Amino acid sequence: MQLRTLARPYAAAFASRFLQMLQYRTAALAGFATQCWWGGIKVMVFAAFYTGTAIAGASVPMSLADAITYTWLAQGLLVLLPWLSDPEVAQAVRTGAVAYDRLRPVDAYALWFARSAGWIAARVLPRVALMAAFAAVALPLAGLGEWAWQLPASAAAGLAFLVSTVLALLLSASMVMLLNVAATAALNERGISAVATPVVIVFSGNLLPLALLPDAWQTALLVQPLAGLMDIPARLYFGQLSGWHAMAALALQCFWIAVLVAAGRFAMGRTMRSLQIQGG
Repeated sequence: MQLRTLARPYAAAFASRFLQMLQYRTAALAGFATQCWWGGIKVMVFAAFYTGTAIAGASVPMSLADAITYTWLAQGLLVLLPWLSDPEVAQAVRTGAVAYDRLRPVDAYALWFARSAGWIAARVLPRVALMAAFAAVALPLAGLGEWAWQLPASAAAGLAFLVSTVLALLLSASMVMLLNVAATAALNERGISAVATPVVIVFSGNLLPLALLPDAWQTALLVQPLAGLMDIPARLYFGQLSGWHAMAALALQCFWIAVLVAAGRFAMGRTMRSLQIQGG
């Protein structure tokens, strides 16, 4: 059987979920407005922080312009973070419809992964496009260029950032799959999401660039899997990682994708073997 034939149901699952989520334009606009608001607050906090450090004569690992661009990147990629299980899977668990996926002649893990990836991608793309239009175009036109989203350090840095962002999407989907499996085992996703949200926001670098945390923590922070969601793409964007260091960062993202997919498959197999269907 050809690879195209094998991949067809999973590509269809990704496309259908992607197109379905693109219909929620009001939610995307509301999320964009909220992220602009919080992004503006964070930019002002950074401006005050950098003014204070300049007065005190302290050194910082990244410039104010980079910190501001990092903020807009983080706001644009906010919904890339895997702090929630896929709501479609959560609903299927509550209603018992998850049993249907066990009967389909496809790999259940790959099917859920494709759906989750489509769900994440459709939420990210509109918001990051709107954020780029606002922070990279509208702010300079309004005379606020010092608070704007700056261009990548180089064309190579921009390309590495795009590749890293695609890997971050796959990494996020692999983490969402672990949340999906946990929600299936617990028959409820609320407690799991409540625990995952603060951990993901802090250790991905979304709340604060990991580079601004203590120097003694930097190695551990960079190699942990959540850094591949936001911090590594940002470091590539700013040219802080280049050459072999950039290749190593991309390889690290691929490593964690492979590890988390393997862990998710194992956990899903054990969970499905002992699953008790409720509802119907």
